[in-house]
Amino acid sequence: MNNDQKAKVIEQFSKNADSYVTSHSHAKGNDLQHIKKWLHPESNWKVLDIATGGGHVAKTLGPVVSQVFASDLTKTMLQNTASHLRNYENIFFILADAENLPFLDETFDAVTCRIAAHHFPKPEFFIKETSRVLKPEGKFLLIDNVVPEEEALADFMNRFEKLRDGSHANCLSPSEWNQLSSKYQLKELKRDVHKKTYPFKTWVQRTTESENDWKQVEDYILSGSHEALSYFSVRTEDNRIVSLEVDEMMSVYEKR
Repeated sequence: MNNDQKAKVIEQFSKNADSYVTSHSHAKGNDLQHIKKWLHPESNWKVLDIATGGGHVAKTLGPVVSQVFASDLTKTMLQNTASHLRNYENIFFILADAENLPFLDETFDAVTCRIAAHHFPKPEFFIKETSRVLKPEGKFLLIDNVVPEEEALADFMNRFEKLRDGSHANCLSPSEWNQLSSKYQLKELKRDVHKKTYPFKTWVQRTTESENDWKQVEDYILSGSHEALSYFSVRTEDNRIVSLEVDEMMSVYEKR
């Protein structure tokens, strides 16, 4: 990863390690219940969970596969997650950069990455590395926020995400993810893009330092075009944002 971006990610996730274990959107997201249905994991599988964060995917797959390697760039985050999952004897915790994985070629039956790829400054490196460590016919499950295909709306979303969270790099669109994956022998088998609602106050306070910081985020969003406010379903009361919606994509690929 770019060193400056890497430092921001480590700083952000070190100070908020436990909040990512407990946050509703990370710990209770509807996507978690679909992971096993989409991957069809087998009991002898070895799985890599990239940027494991609070370890929710590792916890979901641990009971049904042979081994899960839960990797993360941030040691404090990983240590905290390891403590929460200490009863899972087949989950192993590895410090690793998503763009430079410390594993041999064709090691894993499946690779997963959930709500994290928007922090990666070089998503192509991440996809290239994912493909490299996957066995032929191995599965890759990607879950992340995505921007609309329309450029102005995409720029608007990445701007407010960057204001809210200095460790944010870039959200890609579904077509951009598909192009990258195809380039590295990953064929998309299934995709779902759906709306995810964020209660504004909880969402913005998790990553900002002060009320002034999150007011900047709020003011920027409220300054958006009618099209933007409509697309992101920005709901207000008394001129304050109550909630908004972003697109989340869940896709599964197979290495060919």
